[in-house]
Amino acid sequence: MLAPWLQQQRQALLAQRGHAWLLQGPSGMGQFELGMAMVRAWLCEQPTEQGACGHCTSCHSVDVHAHADLCVLMPEADMLARGWPLSEKAQADIDDKKRKPSKEIRVDAMRDAVEFTQRTSARGRGKAVLVYPAEQMNAITANALLKTLEEPPGDVRFVLATEAAHQLLPTIRSRCLAHTMLWPAEAQMLQWLQQQGLQADDAHAWLRAAGGRPLDAWAMARAGKGLDVFQRLPKAVAAGDVAIFSDMSQPEIVQWLQKLCHDLMCVAQGAAPRYFAVQDLPKAPSAMVLARWARSLAQEARTAEHPFNAGLMTEALVAQARTVLHSRT
Repeated sequence: MLAPWLQQQRQALLAQRGHAWLLQGPSGMGQFELGMAMVRAWLCEQPTEQGACGHCTSCHSVDVHAHADLCVLMPEADMLARGWPLSEKAQADIDDKKRKPSKEIRVDAMRDAVEFTQRTSARGRGKAVLVYPAEQMNAITANALLKTLEEPPGDVRFVLATEAAHQLLPTIRSRCLAHTMLWPAEAQMLQWLQQQGLQADDAHAWLRAAGGRPLDAWAMARAGKGLDVFQRLPKAVAAGDVAIFSDMSQPEIVQWLQKLCHDLMCVAQGAAPRYFAVQDLPKAPSAMVLARWARSLAQEARTAEHPFNAGLMTEALVAQARTVLHSRT
């Protein structure tokens, strides 16, 4: 069921007219879920002011990822993770080990989507295209969409959902009606997390670990790593304990070190930390040392998806962090 803060936004957006929407905001706010709710309502056979009916043949077809008038564009890795089918050629290439699932939205998939928009609606309710995360379109892929996005054939509507709108081409942004995702109240987020099955204390801790982003918090809670890992992480890093990062990907490791650096910078300036509890943090070094570390981590984040040697990179990152956390200059 759609989270309450997304239900409110869905109703407001469906009441407006437009053929292309850009849903923008930080991760964990529900861009994909809101985008899906919008296309479900557009294609529904018995829609209401609140959205899709949830019971008709169209709604069922969307649920099983088989609606003839819906095209969902995501990186192949995300498509497979979420259970959406790839094109026959893309699936065959991956099955035959010719290449790995792409982490970008491929231009071939975009060209297929453009061709999809030019076909007649199968169910007579128009057609819909959902692109997520839209920032994963490279320049060639984005340019393949431009003309169709500006002048869609027939009754075709688009939703582009993004967690990094600044990375999109200005020509893409200018062709869409922009909607910035609303940040729900903390009480509403905690109540929703508890409705998903988390205990009150755990809901609060996971929400803090996710930086106040509810869907990220729920995803982290479902990932299987215990809260104790994140509560122990700052002091484990200070002690040079590489094992704390076992079973984490390189991007995750860099992100957690960036969260630790952020919180220590807050503490150094007399502000409250955002991700970790105060008692879990080691003593903060000087602001100058932390600023250098933050710049270094930002550089590491650019190449974290493709480390030369993941094990050596983790050891180097932890050694660097330990040096920083023991610095007093």
